[in-house]
Amino acid sequence: MDKLMLLGGGKIGQAIATMMAATGDYDLTVADKDAESLKRLGKARVTPVALDVSDKAALTRAIRGHKYVVSAMPYHLTPTVAEAAKMAGAHYFDLTEDVESTRVVKQLAKGADTAFVPQCGLAPGYISIVAHDLTKQFEALRDVNMRVGALPVYPTNALKYNLTWSTDGLINEYCNPCEAIVDGTMREMPALEEMEHFSLDGVDYEAFNTSGGLGTLCETLSGRVENLNYKTVRYPGHRDIIKTLVRDLRLGQRRDIMKDVLEAAIPITYQDVVLVFVTVSGQKGGRLTQVSYAKKVYAAEVEGELMSAIQITTAAGICAMVDLMRAGKLPQAGFVRQEEASHADFLANRFGRHYA
Repeated sequence: MDKLMLLGGGKIGQAIATMMAATGDYDLTVADKDAESLKRLGKARVTPVALDVSDKAALTRAIRGHKYVVSAMPYHLTPTVAEAAKMAGAHYFDLTEDVESTRVVKQLAKGADTAFVPQCGLAPGYISIVAHDLTKQFEALRDVNMRVGALPVYPTNALKYNLTWSTDGLINEYCNPCEAIVDGTMREMPALEEMEHFSLDGVDYEAFNTSGGLGTLCETLSGRVENLNYKTVRYPGHRDIIKTLVRDLRLGQRRDIMKDVLEAAIPITYQDVVLVFVTVSGQKGGRLTQVSYAKKVYAAEVEGELMSAIQITTAAGICAMVDLMRAGKLPQAGFVRQEEASHADFLANRFGRHYA
């Protein structure tokens, strides 16, 4: 068995631990400073370790001897974990949507003997694999539009939303600048802008700019595509309320207060749906053509445990990338982009099948 250290025992960490431990192929250690999070790991066959991940020296010592490090920690700890993984000689994987943190990881990966694979979740993550795969059908690209939403199946509050994952990450998406390619030029766009409406399977949605979802696709497709953008999908009306909080009430500058407000007022739900919608247009066979990919993933029971759709899709994304690395289907050193994974290999994987 390959030794793997998972950092973080929260909602997503629990899902990763359950999926990984069930294979019997990984000797899994889960580290978190919160004893209650470690207790919630339940029946998963793991070794729990109480550890303050922000202590880089202690973290490096703990990682030594492990082949893989999987980080399900908040984005602000990404540089610490990535540097500790490099010092300990382990392959590194994370779920961060934070652009600046990913740039740090990219720098650390230069000249490294091990692989650094950030942004392995849903968006960024799987969405980049899908979009890049669709672009391969075209001789010349015009537009690549990526849309992802994690939504309650039964919305009841004014926001028509329930918390499904990291609140810090959610606020990050709503507040930070968004990368895009517009008319062939890479730009930073403001979050919560460029609203659009669309329907899928008879349900109305809105979509708007949010940060981080493109991953590294701007660099990968630079010079090849006219327009590339990522937007988060919500039920109609959500964006206007969030914009009031972030801009009018200026909670975008007081994110700790915004986090307290959201977590005190909005319950989590395990009855959710993840929507993935990608459209690519360009020249194909001498004609201007559009190809689309649409997928919905619902909450389900996995290894005897009820998991939300966002738990399943996020955990499956990072678990599949570790598996593909283990199988030699990803580069074994340096910085690895999500779009370097084959979509066919991903869906054929035992974890990727949750998207299939």
